[in-house]
Amino acid sequence: MTRRFLIQTFGCQMNAHDSRRIAEVLGEQGYSETDEAELADLIVLNTCSVREKAEHKLMSALGRYRPLKERRSDVLIAVAGCMAQEHGAELLARQDLIDVLIGPDNVPELPALIERARAGERVALAEHDLLQPQFLTAEPRPDGREVFAYVTTMKGCDERCSFCIVPYTRGSERYRAADEIVGEIRSLVAGGVREITLLGQTVNSWHEPNDPQPEPTSQFPQLLRRIARDVPDLLRLRYTSPHPRHLTPELIAAHAELAVLPAHLHLPVQSGSDVVLKRMIRRYTRASYLERVRALQAARPGLTLSTDLIVGFPGETEADFEQTLSLVQEARFSTAFGFKYSPRPQTPALKLGDDVPEEVKSARLDRLFEVVDAQQRIQLDALVGTRTGVLIEGASKSQHGSPRFTGRSDRHEIVHVDVEPGSDPTGVLLEVEIVEANKRSLVGRPLPGQSLARPRPARGGALRLPVMAS
Repeated sequence: MTRRFLIQTFGCQMNAHDSRRIAEVLGEQGYSETDEAELADLIVLNTCSVREKAEHKLMSALGRYRPLKERRSDVLIAVAGCMAQEHGAELLARQDLIDVLIGPDNVPELPALIERARAGERVALAEHDLLQPQFLTAEPRPDGREVFAYVTTMKGCDERCSFCIVPYTRGSERYRAADEIVGEIRSLVAGGVREITLLGQTVNSWHEPNDPQPEPTSQFPQLLRRIARDVPDLLRLRYTSPHPRHLTPELIAAHAELAVLPAHLHLPVQSGSDVVLKRMIRRYTRASYLERVRALQAARPGLTLSTDLIVGFPGETEADFEQTLSLVQEARFSTAFGFKYSPRPQTPALKLGDDVPEEVKSARLDRLFEVVDAQQRIQLDALVGTRTGVLIEGASKSQHGSPRFTGRSDRHEIVHVDVEPGSDPTGVLLEVEIVEANKRSLVGRPLPGQSLARPRPARGGALRLPVMAS
C-alpha cells in the first residue's frame, strides 16, 4: 500500500525550497503527496522561527491535528525547519504529538527517522552540516509544468544582526560549488523551468567554496555571469535575499549588462534610522544604502525595489520611525514586507529590552503600509497603456468571463491576462498591453500574433518552449 504525506510550510522561500526537497526524498521512498490530512500517513510541518508569530502557527497546527492523531494512532507527525533546529529534542519532550523532529540540514536522513518512529521510537536529529555541507539537487518535474524553481547557492549567515535568529537555526555560511549550481539550473531549464530564483540567507555573499585564493569581496557577480553564459535558454534569473553591503559595483554592473536579470530586486533595509541600524548591527548607514540604491537605479532604469522593514525595534523613537518613512519614499519601494519587532531567543537584541508598546508598533506598521501602498498604486497606475513581457505562471484563482491567467512582469508586478477559451499559456512569455491597474496588480491584454500554447514535452524529455513574439 502506498503511503501518503502532507507538507505544511511556514516562513520564507528557503523553507518552500526545503519542503520541495523533503517531498522529493519521500517520493524516492515510495510516498505520494496529498493535500488532505485525513488521507495522510505522515504530516510534515516545516517551521519558521524568525518571528514569534511563526511559532504560534506551529502550535495552532498541532492543535488542529490532535483529533486526527487521536483517531488514527498510525499517523506520524514530523516537525522540520528552524523551530526544530532551535529547540531540538526539548520540543519533542514538550509536545507529545510530535513523532519526528528534523533540522534543515538533516533532510536526507528523514526516511530512516520515519522508520524508527513507526517502530515506536520518538526521534530527533538537528545537526548543522558545517564540515561537509549537503545541498540537495532538484529534478525537473516530469510533466514540464513547473515555470519557476528555487536553487540554493549557500546557506547559513555570518552577519549576526542583533534581532535575527537565523545564524543560530541555519548556522554559519557554507557555499555551494558553481559547477553544482549551474548543473542544477541547466537540468531544470531543460525540463521546462523558465525562471530561477537563487536562494541564500545572504545570497550575494557567495564565494566558490575551498577557493585557494578567495577574493576580498563576494564572487556572486561572477556566478551570475556564468549562469547567463552557460544556460542561455533561461529567461529570468532572480535572487533573494541579498545584504546591502554586498551590493558591490560589480553586482550593480551585472544588473546593467545581463538581460537575464529582471528589472527588480528585493533589498532588505530594516530601518531608515542610523541609530536603529547601529543597534541592529546592520553594518551600513542610511546614506550608504541609498547610495547603492541610486547607483543600481541609474544602472538599470525602470528597476523596482522591494524591501523588509521592522517597526518598534528596541529604542525606536517617533523620529527614528519618521526616518524609515522618508527612506521608503526616497528609495521608491514598490512593495515592502513590514513586521513588528518580536524578541527572539539567543539574539543580542534581547539585552536591549522590548520598550516600544504593542499599540505603538501596530500604529507604526499601519502608517508604513499606507505609505508603501500609495507608492505602489502610483507606480501601477503609471503603467496603464504601456507594453511589457509577462511570464505566465498559471491559471488565475478568479475568472472574469474569459479564461484568466496570472504571471509577473520583468519588474515583478503581478499581471492578470485574459485569453481565448481553450488557451493555456502557462510557461509562455507573453507581450501584453496593460489595460487596467488594480490595488496591487495589473490587467493585461496579449498582443496579437503570439503562441498561447503551454510548452509540451518533446521526444527525449526536452521541452519545446514558445517565446515572446518579436
